[in-house]
Amino acid sequence: MSRSCLKFGVAAALAILSAPMASAQEAVNADEMAALCHGGGLSTCVSATIPAAGTQAVQGWMSPEIGAAWAAGYKGKGVTITIVDDFSSTSRFSGNFGVGTQTQRHGEWTREEAGMIAPLATIRSKDFSTGSAVGLAPGLNVLNLSYGMYAKAGYSSNQIGWASEEASIISYATKGTAVVSKAAGNDSVAVGGITNGQQDYLDLALIGKPSAIFVGALSTNGTTSNKAELAWYSNTAGSNPVVQSHFLVVGVDGGKTGLYGTSFAAPIISGYAAIIGSKFTKATPTQITNDLLNTARTDTLANYSASVYGKGEASLSRALAPVAIR
Repeated sequence: MSRSCLKFGVAAALAILSAPMASAQEAVNADEMAALCHGGGLSTCVSATIPAAGTQAVQGWMSPEIGAAWAAGYKGKGVTITIVDDFSSTSRFSGNFGVGTQTQRHGEWTREEAGMIAPLATIRSKDFSTGSAVGLAPGLNVLNLSYGMYAKAGYSSNQIGWASEEASIISYATKGTAVVSKAAGNDSVAVGGITNGQQDYLDLALIGKPSAIFVGALSTNGTTSNKAELAWYSNTAGSNPVVQSHFLVVGVDGGKTGLYGTSFAAPIISGYAAIIGSKFTKATPTQITNDLLNTARTDTLANYSASVYGKGEASLSRALAPVAIR
């Protein structure tokens, strides 16, 4: 499953990060892009506000820490999660988040997942094919990126002529004005690594940004008695200590949902960030990012190594434990 669009400067292929990930495609030309965006009407290419998922039941694929957070009254209220993803293509696939089998677009899946984790957050949708800037809402903002921007390896990220969409996201992560949860990728390489001669330049552009988090996938949620391993497809933190310091892992139990990939790891962190923001209502995006990173667990992971797991498995209960964060 992949989509392509033309960005100014280097032509980059836009790929959805659900496993197994399709290889990146050549960018479409401008006329094809216009048909893709507007063939179903302009509404397919603009942002929309979507209600959060109606269910508030803790599902078997979720960490039990989510139920504890809800019981304490933290469900994401006052926080806006914007899902930048595919909401207009004809590509759909089936899965089940515990509320019955559905067949949906990729963005509809990631939106549903984030909304199920943070049921009182405001969930917004932004179709990633438009190229227009991502807008921020009043209050705390979380951006979910379950896609990558691929092009021939060998460029630096500042050589990419980003469209307004990615330029706005990179700016927010740089200035710390939104938590940016980025799926790490499904090529079993380090973040920023080369696969089939291509690199994800959106990954490269977010390295070192204060409020960006790269999210890898575990095959299940870990415990101290049943430690989790990295999913076979997931990218790793790699040897760069800057990436390691902003890399988290969470369980993506595809055996229960039928959905695999770091695409479905990133919305978990987006939901966690919203839940944390609903407790620490005056915290900045960078403070919430650091809270998630600094409270991650390593004792729930098999053969922990920073080069594989980064900071470790995100722990919502530990992130919510302080009286205040800074």
